[in-house]
Amino acid sequence: MRMKYVMSEVLVGLWRNVTMTVAMIITMAVSLTMLGASGLIYTKVADMKQLYFENIEVSIFLNADVTDEQRSAIAAQLESDPLISQATYVNKDEAFQRFQEMFRDSPDLLSAVKADQLPESYRLKLVNPEEYKTISDQYTAVEGVDQVVDQSQVLDKIFNLFTAGQNIALVAAIAMAVAALLLVANTIQVAAYSKRREVAVMKLVGASNWFIQAPFVLEAVVAGLIGSILGLGALAALKVFLFDGALSALQGLFAPVSWGEVFLTFPVMAGVGGLISAVTAWVTLRFYLRV
Repeated sequence: MRMKYVMSEVLVGLWRNVTMTVAMIITMAVSLTMLGASGLIYTKVADMKQLYFENIEVSIFLNADVTDEQRSAIAAQLESDPLISQATYVNKDEAFQRFQEMFRDSPDLLSAVKADQLPESYRLKLVNPEEYKTISDQYTAVEGVDQVVDQSQVLDKIFNLFTAGQNIALVAAIAMAVAALLLVANTIQVAAYSKRREVAVMKLVGASNWFIQAPFVLEAVVAGLIGSILGLGALAALKVFLFDGALSALQGLFAPVSWGEVFLTFPVMAGVGGLISAVTAWVTLRFYLRV
């Protein structure tokens, strides 16, 4: 009987302040969507970093006038270096073959470059790809070495851009969460004020604090859960129309977002939405009703 009464009060309370309830649900949905999107962005950027780091190849280009002794010394140093898992020597002819494959669609460029114009090099695979900067520092000053090049110089800029996107999404989610909390608190206050006489009567007849607070708290929890469902729908729409649609041509550059990852965000969104709503409602009632 008590549970039936509580649930009926929840439905009445949601409908009584329907405008503020809708505003609370929409704000909660937007904040949870931003939270879920920022979580997916963090996960995808981490996956992309791991993927790119695993494929980073450090190239050591030799001087055009490198001597046999210098070449042998460099090879011996590379072979004994514990940071390097594999070192592949590329002579001028092999470098020219790679150049031809890379620029096969640019015949004018191919005709302007000869094999003896390309430098010899060593292509390195690292034990720990994140230590590419250490390799660069070690071999830049070695005699016979012209320069040390790795793709990370470009990747660092890309990852800095992604990190900025992560931070922007996170800040936006926090801002929307604060707005949602204020709306929850305001909605609960309005609901409590509209039922202040009923609350006073229940207190006079000895109703417990839990019995008085439960309908208000559950109103907020229901709004939070509905907001999380709408947030899941928004993330699904982002996957279909953005990641699988507008950005589908960039799937080779960006780690794809799977349906499993989208649906795995829902328990987090529902938990955060329900918990934050419940705690906010409970704290608001403690201060407003003094129960």
